[in-house]
Amino acid sequence: MDRLDELLSEAKPYYKARKRNRRLAAITSTLGAFVVVCGLSLQNFRQTQSPIYDLWIDEIYQAENGSVIEDMGLPTDEYGLLEVI
Repeated sequence: MDRLDELLSEAKPYYKARKRNRRLAAITSTLGAFVVVCGLSLQNFRQTQSPIYDLWIDEIYQAENGSVIEDMGLPTDEYGLLEVI
């Protein structure tokens, strides 16, 4: 019985340290996950536009709503396609 008490008293500091380290690891990983989730959600709130889109917005609008071929002065049909004469 004395040997068992001796082993328990020897192992007690290691057990407490291991328990404290596990708790600290759990808190750290939870906090890290929270920071990642907050960072990703904040990134979704930011609305970014590409600088290329800002520079070419008029050309994109014209290409979507008009005929580039017609703007070049070439003959087009009613759909804005090149008309072969």
